Amino acid sequence: MEIIKKLEWRYAVKKFNENIILPDAKIEAIKEAFNLTATSYGLQPIKMVVIKNKVLQEQLAASSYNQQQVAQASHVLVLCRENTIDADYIANYFNRVQQVRGTSNDILDPFKQQLTSSFSKKTDEEVAQWATNQAYLILGNLLTVCAATEIDACPMEGFIPAEYDKLLGLQKLNLASVLTMPIGIRADDDVFATFKKVRKETVDCVIEIA
Repeated sequence: MEIIKKLEWRYAVKKFNENIILPDAKIEAIKEAFNLTATSYGLQPIKMVVIKNKVLQEQLAASSYNQQQVAQASHVLVLCRENTIDADYIANYFNRVQQVRGTSNDILDPFKQQLTSSFSKKTDEEVAQWATNQAYLILGNLLTVCAATEIDACPMEGFIPAEYDKLLGLQKLNLASVLTMPIGIRADDDVFATFKKVRKETVDCVIEIA
């Protein structure tokens, strides 16, 4: 399958060609793919910041343990979780469902009440962990989309969230950074592009039950 070839082509880029800027059409596709990614209950508790600003990227690189991919990349994507998932947030989701689908309140209200009750019983830490899990779902999907469209990427957990939050003004938006991913085109002299992938044999990590 073509997608398997694309996933074999993909790797975590260690050096980007900083002279190449991705076209707007590819960035728009990334944004749409982000928005279409599945999330638990469909609540979409993650927002994505898209950065194309070399000065800011240099600052973010310093807050990423000096990983220069952040500075070199065409764009930097930062996945951020909502800090508040409360009754109002859930109500807004169901209002959107009604707006798009025209579903009656008689059908929606039982699920709405169930979700509202469930989240009201969670601690702030539990809600934060739940939202963080959604960021990882999204990251995985974006990596596949990038591979399919031959956009190079480097997913990163290695950064200092508090410094990102300050640099990007995320506190004012009631958001907290979770993951970051520089994207662009690999440099010709990135030797990692030629390395063979190291993976277990598929038969050793897939269990089939007939």
